[in-house]
Amino acid sequence: MGIREQFSLANYASIVTGGAVGLGKSMAEGLAEMGSDIVIVDLNAAKADEAARELRERYGVRVLTIEANVCDPNDAERVREETVRAFGRIDVLINNAGIVRNAKAEDMTYEDWTAVMDVNLNGVFLMSQAVGREMIRQRRGSIINISSMSGTIVNTPQNQIAYNVSKAGVISLTKTLAAEWAPHGIRVNTIAPGYMKTELTEKFFRTGGELIERWMSMTPMGRPGMPHELQGIAVYLASEASSFATGGVFSVDGGYTVW
Repeated sequence: MGIREQFSLANYASIVTGGAVGLGKSMAEGLAEMGSDIVIVDLNAAKADEAARELRERYGVRVLTIEANVCDPNDAERVREETVRAFGRIDVLINNAGIVRNAKAEDMTYEDWTAVMDVNLNGVFLMSQAVGREMIRQRRGSIINISSMSGTIVNTPQNQIAYNVSKAGVISLTKTLAAEWAPHGIRVNTIAPGYMKTELTEKFFRTGGELIERWMSMTPMGRPGMPHELQGIAVYLASEASSFATGGVFSVDGGYTVW
């Protein structure tokens, strides 16, 4: 198999949670450009439909949008069912949906702690479980979980204990599922981004200030990542190019975690 063929996603069907905006949308674009049909799962139906129109027009792929809550096991199962009904298969799942609530550990409310754990960790498990059952039947598939460098280090100076712990959990979940599902032909990996500039954070980075200066001073490359800089690793992990990679943690953080 030649290298072009290894990276091709023609005739694939890929689910991206939180795919209406930001990193999720960018990764969906990368997969679509390589030929994959796309399922955008998001709570914001209007944004999801807008992203779907762009993907269809730009790449000529089929795109399905599903308004769903990844924390709801019934919704996770519905995503599986609607995807199989539309495309007949599920080749790739990117678990990208996530939230953050910043607070000191002694001040964090249980409601905020639970909200972060539900989306960032429980949602990843529920979506992986529902889609994994289909992939087990297919005897193949690739699950890509979006964790964070925050799953391996403690960010500073902001306090974000729930986010850090949830992302560490995603890394452990990834490795555990990789071990359990390798005999079924399913690969499970995680991308661990650093500080990224998206449409949601662009103004924050543009304004700058002490916090941004400190983050960038701790990043060897001295800048935040851009959404398109996750497309390559997402395509690699989705495709046959990564056929021997499973249980991996792929850091894309400008070198932040090397110090």
